[in-house]
Amino acid sequence: MKLATLKDGSRDGRLIVVSPDLSKYTDATDIAPTLQAALDDWANMAPKLKARCDDLCGGKVDSKPFDQTAVESPLPRAFQWADGSAYINHVELVRKARGAEVPASFYDDPLMYQGVSGPNLAPHDPIPFTDMSWGYDMEGEICVITDDVPLGVSEADALGHIKLILLCNDVSLRGLIPAELGKGFGFLQSKPPCAFSPVAITPDELGDHWKDGLVHHALRVDYNGAPFGRPLAHKDATFSLARLVSHAAKTRPLTAGTIIGSGTVSNMGADGSPGKPVSEGGLGYSCIAEIRMIEKIASGEFKTPFMKPGDTVKIEMLDDNGQSIFGSIENEVKAV
Repeated sequence: MKLATLKDGSRDGRLIVVSPDLSKYTDATDIAPTLQAALDDWANMAPKLKARCDDLCGGKVDSKPFDQTAVESPLPRAFQWADGSAYINHVELVRKARGAEVPASFYDDPLMYQGVSGPNLAPHDPIPFTDMSWGYDMEGEICVITDDVPLGVSEADALGHIKLILLCNDVSLRGLIPAELGKGFGFLQSKPPCAFSPVAITPDELGDHWKDGLVHHALRVDYNGAPFGRPLAHKDATFSLARLVSHAAKTRPLTAGTIIGSGTVSNMGADGSPGKPVSEGGLGYSCIAEIRMIEKIASGEFKTPFMKPGDTVKIEMLDDNGQSIFGSIENEVKAV
């Protein structure tokens, strides 16, 4: 099933059930007022929401056309947002561009940081722009939402705690990252609010394309209306999403409604070299930083600028029939 949060003027919006083709929706607030409330009692709420979804598809309940611009991110504010780095190719490129080696531990111990979780940007909200020197970048990611996850959960058991899947535009301020990392305490100011896809889906919606804790589809990233990235979300993944959940829960339980991110989806070239732009027949990139790093490695200088006011980003994923799975994240950079 597919769930979304309708804007209603409140902080947490109203829970709705959306049809598989994203054409219509029906209210679900009599089952749970918000998505967070549903996640708090998922074992009892999920069957009721699934029945409502079946009724929607069968025309047995009142429905309205689904408007992606009328929804919040599925969780307008989450109890926790922790972002990992499942695609080590991205880390390798960033480090290679500055002549640094990737520590061996990165290949068996995931990177992860805790980002801002409330508020989240709505999927069609603008990205607030303040200062060009901050280096505004997008990052296309796959994310999961969990129920209550126990302390020390194994990767195998963590898979069962993944209740919903969604997409993310993890906005990053590249110009602020070096100084923050240099302090030794990690990201804070360099990671402003993210935008998530209009709907979150249960793993069964993906069928055979959800396998081994990974989504087996291409992530579509368009920048200023042109194809920028078409990376395969299952390719070159060092860690599964279940592994990232397990990693986050190593020393703490995770409360229902925790969002865990994959990090920038990143593919190598067919021969193991850095990937090529879509315009050159490659799979492209999910963030600007990656193409800049490849430019730096190849020519010694960065050529592609970071985002500026008026720039647009679209992040989406299509099924085998060309139908949007999660709806689209569409953000325009706007000066504040």
